[in-house]
Amino acid sequence: MVWSPNCLKLAVATADRTVLLFDDNGDRKDKFSTKPSDPSASRASYVIRGIAFSADSTKLAVAQSDNIVYVYKLGENWNDKKVICNKFTQPSAVSCLIWLSSGIIVAGLEDGRVRALHCKNNKSQNLYGTESMAICLASNTRGTGVISGHDDGSVVRFYLVEENS
Repeated sequence: MVWSPNCLKLAVATADRTVLLFDDNGDRKDKFSTKPSDPSASRASYVIRGIAFSADSTKLAVAQSDNIVYVYKLGENWNDKKVICNKFTQPSAVSCLIWLSSGIIVAGLEDGRVRALHCKNNKSQNLYGTESMAICLASNTRGTGVISGHDDGSVVRFYLVEENS
Protein backbone atom coordinates (compact mmCIF):
# COMPACT_ATOMS: atom_id res chain seq x y z
CA MET A 1 0.00 0.00 0.00
CA VAL A 2 1.09 3.56 -0.59
CA TRP A 3 -0.16 7.09 0.18
CA SER A 4 -0.19 9.66 -2.61
CA PRO A 5 2.23 12.58 -2.10
CA ASN A 6 -0.71 14.97 -1.68
CA CYS A 7 -2.02 12.66 1.11
CA LEU A 8 -5.52 12.49 -0.44
CA LYS A 9 -5.39 8.92 -1.79
CA LEU A 10 -4.32 5.57 -0.41
CA ALA A 11 -3.75 2.75 -2.91
CA VAL A 12 -3.82 -0.87 -1.74
CA ALA A 13 -2.81 -3.78 -3.97
CA THR A 14 -4.64 -6.98 -3.06
CA ALA A 15 -3.76 -10.66 -3.44
CA ASP A 16 -6.38 -10.98 -6.19
CA ARG A 17 -4.46 -8.42 -8.34
CA THR A 18 -6.90 -5.56 -7.75
CA VAL A 19 -5.98 -2.03 -6.65
CA LEU A 20 -8.32 -0.39 -4.12
CA LEU A 21 -8.33 3.39 -3.76
CA PHE A 22 -9.28 5.06 -0.46
CA ASP A 23 -9.71 8.72 0.43
CA ASP A 24 -7.93 10.47 3.30
CA ASN A 25 -10.72 9.41 5.69
CA GLY A 26 -10.21 5.72 4.89
CA ASP A 27 -13.40 5.40 2.82
CA ARG A 28 -13.07 3.18 -0.25
CA LYS A 29 -13.78 5.31 -3.31
CA ASP A 30 -12.75 3.18 -6.29
CA LYS A 31 -11.04 0.02 -7.48
CA PHE A 32 -9.62 -1.38 -10.68
CA SER A 33 -8.23 -4.69 -11.87
CA THR A 34 -4.71 -5.05 -13.18
CA LYS A 35 -3.83 -7.19 -16.17
CA PRO A 36 -1.12 -9.68 -17.08
CA SER A 37 1.73 -8.63 -19.40
CA ASP A 38 0.78 -11.44 -21.79
CA PRO A 39 -2.85 -11.03 -22.91
CA SER A 40 -3.21 -14.81 -23.34
CA ALA A 41 -2.07 -15.50 -19.75
CA SER A 42 -4.53 -15.94 -16.92
CA ARG A 43 -4.93 -13.33 -14.20
CA ALA A 44 -3.46 -15.86 -11.78
CA SER A 45 -0.15 -15.85 -13.70
CA TYR A 46 1.35 -12.93 -11.74
CA VAL A 47 1.27 -11.04 -8.46
CA ILE A 48 1.62 -7.34 -7.74
CA ARG A 49 5.04 -6.72 -6.19
CA GLY A 50 4.85 -2.98 -5.59
CA ILE A 51 2.93 0.24 -6.22
CA ALA A 52 4.01 3.89 -6.24
CA PHE A 53 2.33 7.24 -6.91
CA SER A 54 3.71 9.94 -9.17
CA ALA A 55 4.79 13.19 -7.52
CA ASP A 56 1.60 14.92 -8.68
CA SER A 57 -0.56 12.05 -7.29
CA THR A 58 -2.37 11.51 -10.63
CA LYS A 59 -0.66 8.29 -11.75
CA LEU A 60 0.09 4.95 -10.13
CA ALA A 61 2.91 2.59 -11.13
CA VAL A 62 2.20 -1.12 -10.59
CA ALA A 63 5.14 -3.55 -10.52
CA GLN A 64 4.28 -7.15 -11.38
CA SER A 65 6.03 -10.52 -11.15
CA ASP A 66 5.43 -11.12 -14.88
CA ASN A 67 8.27 -8.78 -15.89
CA ILE A 68 6.31 -5.56 -16.37
CA VAL A 69 5.53 -2.21 -14.79
CA TYR A 70 2.27 -0.58 -15.85
CA VAL A 71 1.56 3.09 -15.18
CA TYR A 72 -2.14 3.86 -14.72
CA LYS A 73 -3.58 7.33 -15.14
CA LEU A 74 -6.10 7.63 -12.32
CA GLY A 75 -7.92 10.76 -13.47
CA GLU A 76 -9.04 13.81 -11.54
CA ASN A 77 -12.25 12.32 -10.09
CA TRP A 78 -12.64 9.10 -8.14
CA ASN A 79 -14.76 7.32 -10.74
CA ASP A 80 -12.74 8.38 -13.81
CA LYS A 81 -11.70 5.47 -16.00
CA LYS A 82 -8.29 4.10 -15.07
CA VAL A 83 -6.17 3.78 -18.21
CA ILE A 84 -2.68 2.44 -18.81
CA CYS A 85 -0.51 5.29 -20.07
CA ASN A 86 2.90 3.54 -19.95
CA LYS A 87 4.14 -0.06 -20.17
CA PHE A 88 7.67 -1.02 -19.21
CA THR A 89 8.57 -4.62 -20.05
CA GLN A 90 11.59 -5.77 -18.03
CA PRO A 91 14.19 -8.53 -18.55
CA SER A 92 13.21 -10.29 -15.31
CA ALA A 93 10.49 -10.14 -12.66
CA VAL A 94 10.08 -6.79 -10.92
CA SER A 95 10.60 -7.17 -7.17
CA CYS A 96 10.22 -3.57 -5.92
CA LEU A 97 9.80 0.00 -7.16
CA ILE A 98 9.65 3.65 -6.16
CA TRP A 99 8.65 6.81 -8.00
CA LEU A 100 11.15 9.59 -7.41
CA SER A 101 10.05 13.19 -6.88
CA SER A 102 12.17 14.03 -9.94
CA GLY A 103 9.74 11.97 -12.07
CA ILE A 104 11.75 8.80 -12.68
CA ILE A 105 10.40 5.41 -11.66
CA VAL A 106 13.09 3.09 -10.29
CA ALA A 107 12.48 -0.66 -10.41
CA GLY A 108 14.46 -3.40 -8.69
CA LEU A 109 14.51 -6.76 -10.45
CA GLU A 110 14.91 -10.36 -9.36
CA ASP A 111 18.11 -10.66 -11.42
CA GLY A 112 19.75 -7.91 -9.31
CA ARG A 113 19.44 -5.06 -11.78
CA VAL A 114 18.10 -1.65 -10.80
CA ARG A 115 16.48 0.20 -13.71
CA ALA A 116 15.20 3.72 -14.43
CA LEU A 117 11.84 3.97 -16.20
CA HIS A 118 11.11 7.24 -18.01
CA CYS A 119 7.41 7.99 -18.60
CA LYS A 120 8.03 10.89 -21.00
CA ASN A 121 9.67 8.71 -23.67
CA ASN A 122 8.55 5.24 -22.48
CA LYS A 123 12.20 4.09 -22.25
CA SER A 124 14.00 2.00 -19.63
CA GLN A 125 17.67 1.89 -18.79
CA ASN A 126 19.94 -0.01 -16.43
CA LEU A 127 21.25 2.09 -13.56
CA TYR A 128 23.36 -0.71 -12.13
CA GLY A 129 23.28 -4.42 -11.49
CA THR A 130 24.37 -6.86 -8.82
CA GLU A 131 24.33 -10.64 -8.58
CA SER A 132 21.57 -10.63 -5.96
CA MET A 133 17.84 -9.84 -6.18
CA ALA A 134 16.80 -6.28 -5.31
CA ILE A 135 14.36 -6.50 -2.40
CA CYS A 136 13.83 -2.85 -1.42
CA LEU A 137 14.42 0.69 -2.65
CA ALA A 138 14.50 4.10 -0.97
CA SER A 139 15.30 7.58 -2.25
CA ASN A 140 16.46 10.89 -0.91
CA THR A 141 13.91 13.70 -0.69
CA ARG A 142 15.33 15.52 -3.72
CA GLY A 143 14.72 12.51 -5.96
CA THR A 144 18.36 12.43 -7.04
CA GLY A 145 19.62 9.38 -5.18
CA VAL A 146 18.53 5.79 -4.66
CA ILE A 147 19.54 3.11 -2.19
CA SER A 148 18.78 -0.52 -2.98
CA GLY A 149 18.84 -3.46 -0.58
CA HIS A 150 19.65 -6.88 -2.01
CA ASP A 151 18.95 -10.47 -1.00
CA ASP A 152 22.61 -11.12 -0.10
CA GLY A 153 22.57 -8.27 2.45
CA SER A 154 24.35 -5.74 0.26
CA VAL A 155 23.23 -2.12 0.04
CA VAL A 156 24.03 -0.01 -3.04
CA ARG A 157 23.82 3.78 -3.19
CA PHE A 158 23.41 5.43 -6.59
CA TYR A 159 23.04 9.09 -7.56
CA LEU A 160 21.14 9.90 -10.75
CA VAL A 161 22.69 13.39 -10.84
CA GLU A 162 25.93 14.70 -9.41
CA GLU A 163 25.50 15.92 -5.81
CA ASN A 164 27.38 18.96 -4.50
CA SER A 165 28.16 17.43 -1.11
